[in-house]
Amino acid sequence: MSLNFILFLIFAFIAATSAVLMITRKSAIIAALFLILNFAALSGLYLTLNAQFIAVVQVIVYAGAIMVLFLFVIMLLRPSDEQSIFDDNPKLKWLATFVGVLVFAQILAIIFIGRPSDGLTPDLQRSIEVGTIEAIGRELYTTYLIPFQSAAFLLLAATIGALILAKKKLED
Repeated sequence: MSLNFILFLIFAFIAATSAVLMITRKSAIIAALFLILNFAALSGLYLTLNAQFIAVVQVIVYAGAIMVLFLFVIMLLRPSDEQSIFDDNPKLKWLATFVGVLVFAQILAIIFIGRPSDGLTPDLQRSIEVGTIEAIGRELYTTYLIPFQSAAFLLLAATIGALILAKKKLED
């Protein structure tokens, strides 16, 4: 077995374990921390698949910025005061368990019974070149320059609009 395959198995195990631990925790903050671990494991999986840019973005955007917002909202809302949805309807818990087992069985069937398509011929060197930050940057600033800058101006306009709306609320 190659090192790449061993790392893939390790990251896949961490991702699957942290996902299960995330949905089984009663504390929302602990669940959010397991979600951060899951994002880090997914980033490792992207690295083993030669998608360096997506791996870096996964850590910076999701594990960094979005999880800070999630934790902020969780602490602001205090979900410990909320009642569980399963307390009122215990049959819903059995339905959710059944659906989870069904999805897990489908994933196992895909892993052990499914076969990859013979029509695909992977070119490893080409996939490494396409996934680099340099190749993505070159495409963004040459082929897709107008859409890239249009998205930047839209985000700038949305930020200015949000600041104006927030300022009006503060003045009232």
